[in-house]
Amino acid sequence: LVSVIVRLPFLASAAWADDKSSTDAARAEIKAAFGGVPTFVDAIADPALPGIWSEERNLILSKDTALDSKTKALILLAISAQVPCMYCIYSDTLDAKRAGAPDKVIAEAVAVSGMARNLSTILNGMQVDFATYKAEMVGN
Repeated sequence: LVSVIVRLPFLASAAWADDKSSTDAARAEIKAAFGGVPTFVDAIADPALPGIWSEERNLILSKDTALDSKTKALILLAISAQVPCMYCIYSDTLDAKRAGAPDKVIAEAVAVSGMARNLSTILNGMQVDFATYKAEMVGN
């Protein structure tokens, strides 16, 4: 037990060094991908940045996923409109347009997300019986 306690500061500093190198690597990849590191990245806590970048790189930006870029951008926009996040709405709209989504498609994606939010609010707020709801949906 004493040896573990004595090694804790060393293990913590080694873990911090790994976190720091992972954060630095993420920043380097972001810079390479976008030609610079956007200033908003500084608002992300260093320990969180590698994971956030990994998800962004491997899921959102990757072309090697089940969903195409336009579909991902429309999903992100629909969710961002519901959160709501003005930063996300702005960038997700740009991404949807860059991926070829016309204004009509963007408007429909946002409208559908609004309908889902509306019905969810009603069903949850009125505490509609879930077992009955499930049974009725299976029959349709």
